[in-house]
Amino acid sequence: MRAAVAAGLVLVSTAGASFAGVDLAALDGWDIVVSQEASPSVAYAAEQFQAFLVQAGGERLAIVTDPTRVDRHVFIGPSAALAASPAGFGVEGFGDEDLRLVIRDDAIAIAGGRPRGTLYGVYTFLEDYLGVRFLTHDHTHVPPLGPRRVVGPVDRFYHPPLAFRWSYYAETNRYPAFAAQNRTNTVPTEARLGGKTGLDLINHSFASLMPSGEFGEIHPEYYALVDGERRPDLAHGGKATQLCLSNPDVLRIVTERVLATLRAHPEKENVSVSQNDNTMYCRCPACAAIDEREGSPSGSIIALVNAVADEVAREFPDVLVGTLAYAYSRKPPKTVKPRPNVQIQLCSVECCMLHPIDDPDCPQNVEFGRDMAAWGRASRNLSIWNYNTNFHHYLLPCPNLRVIEPNIRCFVANNAMGVFMQAAYNSPGSEFSDLRNYIMTNLLWDPSRSGEALLDEFLRLHYKAAAPPIRRFIDLTHDHAVRLGLHQACMGPAADYGIDAAIAQAGIECFEEGLSLADDEVVHDRVEKASICAYRAALEPFMSPGADALADAGMIRHSLALRERFVALCEKFGVERIAEGTLFEDFVAHPLPLEALQGRRVVQLPEQWLFKTDPENAGADQAWFHRAPDASWKPISIHRTWDSQGYADYDGYAWYSTEMAVPQAEATTLWFLCGAVDETFDLWINGEPAGGSSGDPDTLWDKPVAVDITSALRPGATNRFTVRVHDQAYAGGIWKPVWITATD
Repeated sequence: MRAAVAAGLVLVSTAGASFAGVDLAALDGWDIVVSQEASPSVAYAAEQFQAFLVQAGGERLAIVTDPTRVDRHVFIGPSAALAASPAGFGVEGFGDEDLRLVIRDDAIAIAGGRPRGTLYGVYTFLEDYLGVRFLTHDHTHVPPLGPRRVVGPVDRFYHPPLAFRWSYYAETNRYPAFAAQNRTNTVPTEARLGGKTGLDLINHSFASLMPSGEFGEIHPEYYALVDGERRPDLAHGGKATQLCLSNPDVLRIVTERVLATLRAHPEKENVSVSQNDNTMYCRCPACAAIDEREGSPSGSIIALVNAVADEVAREFPDVLVGTLAYAYSRKPPKTVKPRPNVQIQLCSVECCMLHPIDDPDCPQNVEFGRDMAAWGRASRNLSIWNYNTNFHHYLLPCPNLRVIEPNIRCFVANNAMGVFMQAAYNSPGSEFSDLRNYIMTNLLWDPSRSGEALLDEFLRLHYKAAAPPIRRFIDLTHDHAVRLGLHQACMGPAADYGIDAAIAQAGIECFEEGLSLADDEVVHDRVEKASICAYRAALEPFMSPGADALADAGMIRHSLALRERFVALCEKFGVERIAEGTLFEDFVAHPLPLEALQGRRVVQLPEQWLFKTDPENAGADQAWFHRAPDASWKPISIHRTWDSQGYADYDGYAWYSTEMAVPQAEATTLWFLCGAVDETFDLWINGEPAGGSSGDPDTLWDKPVAVDITSALRPGATNRFTVRVHDQAYAGGIWKPVWITATD
C-alpha cells in the first residue's frame, strides 16, 4: 500500500505544551508494552529495543501486554495501552513504513504502519537517540549510555520518500536481519522482519512471458523482425530477441499471463512487462510506424504496456504494470503517455559514474537528465535503476563514492518512487562493499543525510585508528579522477577510472600503514579485507593488460609478484567473483598465459588488418585461411572491437588476416599473444591450423590469451596470420594489441 503522505520528517506540533525528556540511563522500573495481538514484526521490534538497551549498559526491561500503571512505559507498536497514554496516538492512515516517535515525561512511544513501520521506528530510535550504528552484518556499533542520557521531548513523524529501496550488494542480500536494520525493504521475507515490499524490481520479462521454446517454431511472427527476418531465438528461449509488440496475439497472450500471475500472487503490487536485455527490437512495418511516429522504440513498448495495464486495472486496480526504459527505449515517446497504473523503471547504464547524474558539465549524464525529467512529467510512477560498481572488475578501486548522495537526492527530487542501486550483488568482498552499502542504505532511507559524513562515520567506527590512511587512499583515487577529467560508465579497465601503477602502489602503502595502526586483530582483518582493491589495481598490467603492459614484460613480472598476496586475501575473505561474470575459482584454476606474458617481445603485429564477416560460418569450409584476402575484405583496427568500426550489433563469425615479416628468434617456445579477443578464436599461420582459444565466453572476452605457435611460425620470413573470431553477443573481435613473444 502506498500512502499519499508527504515524504520526510515532520516534527508534530505541541504548541503551548511543556514536556520533559527521558533519561535513557535511568529506566529502572520501566517496561516495554506491546499489544496482545502484536504482529511478529512488532514483537521482534520490542525484543530489539530490549536487547540493544542492555548492550548499551541500560536496564533489561520486561516486555508486557497489560501494564498496571500509567507511567514509565516504552510503548512499541499500536495498542489500547498506547491509545490511553498521555503520549499516545493512533496509526490509522499510516503507510506500510510510516512511523511516529514520541518521547516525553515518563513515556516513550514508537509505532507505525503495518507491516514495517514500528520495526523501522525502533531502529530509527536506536540510531538517533541511543547512537547505534548498523555498520555491517557482523559489526553493530553500540556506544555506552554513560551515567546520564536525556533525550527529548520529541514528537516526530517520518514517511520514507522512497517506497522501494535496494542497495544491491551481497552484504545486504545474504543477511535479511541486517537488511531490515538498514531499512532495505526488498530483501527480508520473514514476518518478524516486516517482510518485503510488494513492489518487485521491474526487470526483463518478455522471454519469461512468451518463451520461444513454447511459441517460436509455430509462431515466429510473435517475435521481432530484424533485417527482414523473424527472430524467435530458439537457441536461448527468446532471451536474445524481443516480441513483436504490434501483434494482437502477443498482446492477448501477455495480458492473459500477467493476469494469471496476479491471481496466483495477490500480494504483488506490480508486475513486469518489459523488454529483454538486447537490442533486437521489432522493425516490422506496424511496430516501426509507431516508433517512427513517437521518435523512439519506447513508443511500441508503451503502447503494448498501456493495453495490458487497462486490463489489469479492471481486475487489480491497485497493481502497477512496470516496464524498463533501458538502452534503446530510454527516450520517452512523443505523444503516447503511460497509463496511471504503469510504472517506468528508468535505467542509467550509459551514464558516467564519476560525476553526479545532474552534473550539467558531464556530457554522458545531461541527456539522461532530460529523459528522466520527461518520464517524470509523463508518469507519476517513476523508479530508477542506477549502476554503482565496475561490473567488469568488482575489486578495482572505483572513484564514485562522492556521487552516491547527489544521485539519490536527484532521483528523489525527480519524484522517483523507488531506487535500485545495482552493485556487486553476487559476491561479497568487492571494493569497499561494506562502506558503500552503509552509505547507500542510509541515504535511500533518508536522502537528507550527508554522504560525506556517513563515509567518515563508517571509517572512524569500523577501522578506528587505521581510518586516516584509508581515507587518504579514497581521496587520492577520487581527486586523481577529477584532475584527469574522466567520464566513465559502469564497465572498464583500471585506466578508464584513473587507476594506474602509482595509484596502486600508493594504495598498498596506505593499507600497510593502516595495518600497522590497527587496534586489534578484528580491525586488522577489516583493513586487510579493504586492501584487496589496492592489490587488484597493482595486478592490472597482467590481468587486463593495455598496450604498454603488452609491450613491456617487466611491468607484468612486477605485478605478478603480488598475485599470491591477492589470491590469499580473496580466499581469506570469501571473495567469490572478480567480476559480474567471472568466478574467483575460475581465475585461480585457469590462470592467464603467464609464460607468454613474461616472455621477451619478438615483434608486435600491425594494428591494421583485413576483415570480413562470415554470417553463415562458411569460411572454414571454403578455406579462407589458405589464400590471401581479396577485395571483399576491408581494413580494420585490432585495437578496437568491430562494433565501433562499422559493424555495430553484428554477432557471429568474422575473419581477420595480415602478413608480416617475423624476425629470427632463438627460443624454446614462440607465442601468439593477444591482449583480448571477444569472444573465442581459431588461428591459422601460413594456411595451417595453429590453435586457438576455448572456454566460457563470459570469462574470456577481456583477458589476454596465448597460443603456442612454435611449430607453425617461420621466423626470419613473412608469415600470414588468419584469425576466425566467434562472438555470440554484444561487442566482438580482436580489440587489443597482438605480439609474438618468446620463452626459453
